[in-house]
Amino acid sequence: MDFQNLSKYKTPKDFRGRSKISVQLWRIVQATLFRWSPQFLYGWRRFLLRSFGAQIGRNVIIRPSVSITYPWKLEIGDYSWIGDDVVLYTLGEIEIGENAVISQRCYLCTGTHDYQSESFTIYSQKITIGDRCWLATDVYVAPNITIGDATVVGARSSVFKDLPEGKICLGSPAKPIKNRF
Repeated sequence: MDFQNLSKYKTPKDFRGRSKISVQLWRIVQATLFRWSPQFLYGWRRFLLRSFGAQIGRNVIIRPSVSITYPWKLEIGDYSWIGDDVVLYTLGEIEIGENAVISQRCYLCTGTHDYQSESFTIYSQKITIGDRCWLATDVYVAPNITIGDATVVGARSSVFKDLPEGKICLGSPAKPIKNRF
C-alpha cells in the first residue's frame, strides 16, 4: 500500500464548520482588528470572537497574540485566561472551563491525519480542559484529550492521554506526580 500520496488528499465537506468566506473573513479580522487591539481591550476581543460564534464567558481575558483557527468551535468559561502566543487549533471543538488558565505559548491541537491512509485523511477530536485548571507555559495538548477539573500541567509538558482531576502533572508524556491539594 502507498502511504501519504498528497495528490489524493481532500478536505472533508463541512470540515471547517462554516463557509470558505466565513473562514477568510475571520482570518482577516484576526490578523487586524483582533491582533492589533491594545492588550487591555479584552472586551473587544470577546466581542469579536462572539461575533464569529465562539461561546465566551464573562470577564475572560484573551491576549491579542492568541491564534484561533475557527472561533465557532471554541467555548471558554467565565473568568478564564488565555495567555500570549497561545494557539487554539480548533479544527475540532475546544472547551475550556471556568477559572482556567492557559499560559503563554500553549498549543491545543484538535486536528491530525491518519498516517496509514494513502490520502492522508484529516480528522478532528475535541479537547476538554476542566474548571480551575492551569496549563503552565508551552504545554502541548493532543486531540481527544480531557484534563480533569483543578489539574495543573507543568511547563513544557505534552499531554497525550487524559489527566485526572486535582493532580499536578509533568513530563512528555505528562503524568500525575502528586495531588494538587
